[in-house]
Amino acid sequence: MDIFVVGLSHKTAPVALREKVAFAPERLAQALHQLAALAPLREVLIVSTCNRVELYASGPDAAAGSAALRDFLAGYHQLPASELNGHLYAHQGPSAIRHAFRVAASLDSMVIGEPQILGQIKTAYQNAVEHKTVGLILNRFFHKAFSVAKRVRTETNIAGNAVSVSFAAVELARKIFGSIEGKKVLLIGAGEMCELAARHFVNNGVDRVLVTNRTFARAEALAREFSGQAVLFDNFPDHLHQVDIVLSSTGATSFVIHPQQVQQALRQRKNRPMFFIDIAVPRDIDPRVNDLNNVYLYDVDDLQGVVNANLKERHKEAEQAEQIIEHEIGQFSSWLQGLQVVPTIAALRRKVEELRQAELERTFSNLKELDERQRRAIEAMSAALVNKLLHGPTQRLREAQKQDQAQPYVDALQQLFELEVGLADEPLRTLDEH
Repeated sequence: MDIFVVGLSHKTAPVALREKVAFAPERLAQALHQLAALAPLREVLIVSTCNRVELYASGPDAAAGSAALRDFLAGYHQLPASELNGHLYAHQGPSAIRHAFRVAASLDSMVIGEPQILGQIKTAYQNAVEHKTVGLILNRFFHKAFSVAKRVRTETNIAGNAVSVSFAAVELARKIFGSIEGKKVLLIGAGEMCELAARHFVNNGVDRVLVTNRTFARAEALAREFSGQAVLFDNFPDHLHQVDIVLSSTGATSFVIHPQQVQQALRQRKNRPMFFIDIAVPRDIDPRVNDLNNVYLYDVDDLQGVVNANLKERHKEAEQAEQIIEHEIGQFSSWLQGLQVVPTIAALRRKVEELRQAELERTFSNLKELDERQRRAIEAMSAALVNKLLHGPTQRLREAQKQDQAQPYVDALQQLFELEVGLADEPLRTLDEH
């Protein structure tokens, strides 16, 4: 039994194609059941996000199963297979395990370390559980993927360091003030960037948000969202002394904040520090403001420099995360091979024991003059012979399992001895989880 995955992502396909193969939430149950009904597949799961669509499955024949996944993806979305050529990737066995662990740990994401993908995979797993399209193997597989992602986040700093301009502003503010809890923020402009930055500031403990915008209704709407206060655009300089942090992003063609205004605010604040973030292009804040004492001014290029440095740090952390994943792949692969090794050994012993018992019965029926002691001696000798014959192959099979090389031996034994092997119905959590 093997694990395999077929899919495409932001790395292999443009958004126009990703949109075509996305699975709408209301049709996901139907898609899962259709996919699960395909002959080469035993268990299935579908991950569908804006950046990736992936079909995971387990089955006895990875090549046939992967082909079935490709055909299903094209057929379900009524696309010619040629349209997907060059955009799909396929992984089997350890490669599929590595891929899933990396995706869950956000090493394959557009922004390394982002947390959303793990939640999206958990939702995909819950959907598959609800519709009963996963069993022993994919259950264990995805629980292991979740625990690997947790290890990566716990043991590395891959999710640390701001990698968006708006959050980089919060990070810088924390460095300047030590803490931004209880601080007051003025947003000049009410566009998407200001809204996102405000959300980050509020989530990190600022006390009050003031909002100004040329369109006052928009300022009022954004202020309501953060339980803040709307300020008329022409009057906002009169409020500068009330705030510790000013974030500006307007469409103005000339400066909206000048040194004289900031100097007046500083006098009223008794020179308590102020932090200005100018993410407008063209700039909103006269750069001479930065020459004033106790004033810190950063523009969009400064923030982008912080983001780039932080991205570099995340990539360093990713190297450690990859080592964690490699270790976990070996552990899970060993468990997966063990699903076949242990039942195969048991099936082999069962078959040999049945043959031994049949031959003993035939022998004893032809030698009725044997007494009980003689019968027990023959039975013990036959049992010892079987154990000695099976000991070597069993040990070698177990050693091969430890080195992830057992599958060829398992396949050969099952075919040579015509063994009927079923997966052990063992509890879900026997792998070590962190």
